[in-house]
Amino acid sequence: MFAVAAGAILVAIALALIHAFRGPTLYDRILAVNMVGTQIVLMVAVLGFLAGRPEFLDIALLYVLISFVSTLAVLKFCCRRHEPPDCHCKVGDED
Repeated sequence: MFAVAAGAILVAIALALIHAFRGPTLYDRILAVNMVGTQIVLMVAVLGFLAGRPEFLDIALLYVLISFVSTLAVLKFCCRRHEPPDCHCKVGDED
């Protein structure tokens, strides 16, 4: 049962990577990479359950925190670099 779940997660990771490479915009690609990070966390949790090692959940939690912070950093960098007209990243710059 969990082996089937692991296989389904691998297929979802492959589809998200395809979307990350073919995404029409930069933000679609960043979202796809973030989705891959979330799916990797799911895979680590499933593999930890299959192996009978509950400490894998601690690793998954650490990975999801790192993934979240890195996604925010990449979005902030890209928003400042490209500055699309609908970007609201200049918080506190009310001039």
